[in-house]
Amino acid sequence: MNSGELYYFSFFLIFIVIALIIDLGVFNKHDHIVRSKQALLKTIVWISLAFAFYLILHFYGENIHGISSMESLKFHINKYGQTIALIENNYTQSVINYRHELSLEFLTGYVIEEALSMDNLFVIILIFTAFNVEKRLYHRVLFWGIIGAVLFRFLFIFTGSFLITKFEWILYLFAAFLIFTGIRMFVNRNQEEKIETESHPVVKFASKYFSIHEHFVGNKFFVKINHKNLITPLFLVLLIIEFTDILFAVDSIPAIFAVTKDPYIVFFSNIFAILGLRSLFFLLINIIHKFHFFKHGLSVLLVFIGIKMIFNDWLKEHGFTIEDSLIIIGTILTLSIVLSLLIPEKKKHFIKH
Repeated sequence: MNSGELYYFSFFLIFIVIALIIDLGVFNKHDHIVRSKQALLKTIVWISLAFAFYLILHFYGENIHGISSMESLKFHINKYGQTIALIENNYTQSVINYRHELSLEFLTGYVIEEALSMDNLFVIILIFTAFNVEKRLYHRVLFWGIIGAVLFRFLFIFTGSFLITKFEWILYLFAAFLIFTGIRMFVNRNQEEKIETESHPVVKFASKYFSIHEHFVGNKFFVKINHKNLITPLFLVLLIIEFTDILFAVDSIPAIFAVTKDPYIVFFSNIFAILGLRSLFFLLINIIHKFHFFKHGLSVLLVFIGIKMIFNDWLKEHGFTIEDSLIIIGTILTLSIVLSLLIPEKKKHFIKH
């Protein structure tokens, strides 16, 4: 990590900490039910911040890696396998082309992660419902879940980047896994998802190694009774959501590596999408079941990304650009939403909330 990377990465982490402190300490001092209007405003704020970061990359993207010469520009392009038009003896135009590519990689990765997170929302709603969590406690659980997600994504992304650098063939394993996941998602698209509270692996693990209180105790994750420390069912729900996020990261992170091998861009796009996930959850909680074709779209999206990853070099040779990927991804997601609204679902499998 050079000085430019350290500066940007440190600034980004400070931004995350400040944003979370403001969220919990200013807007959510007390546990309450987050209304749709508040969720909409916060969703707009997070999307706006992501777009602002896109603009930063578009105008100053080379500073992330401390690029200041044609030699360092060529080095980083080769390092992350990018195909960017370089103009000899014209560093200014070459770096403009680099910024354009980098910013589009971020935007495409952000859209992919946001879309895949939508599937995560279905499961989170099921978890809250299965454990009878009060609505006013949803935000508290999701807040601490986000912090855990940021830490796990950091480990996954930079470990994955290191492995790809050393063993590029791992990308083909990622591609095969994405195609398999997409096909499986399509085959199982109509199956009703259930959360079995007693038999869930996290519940079994926690029951084996921790003492669990039988009842919720307000918004507490831990209680002390008769000099004995116990975890509450609310903390158990938090553990299950963290476990679920790890499972979803196995899909989403390889998907973004299909767009870019730059771990910083993967991380930035991932975290912006995760930070906006809570407000998106409260915005869509009562209508998400209406998007019954969304899983169809996600399955097609995963298969497309896997195929693109396999034939990436061939596609680049034939002029396939990051803009083309973004257009195809946007088209798939838009069609799945539009079809959901135009064609009513014949039978409801969603648990009313």
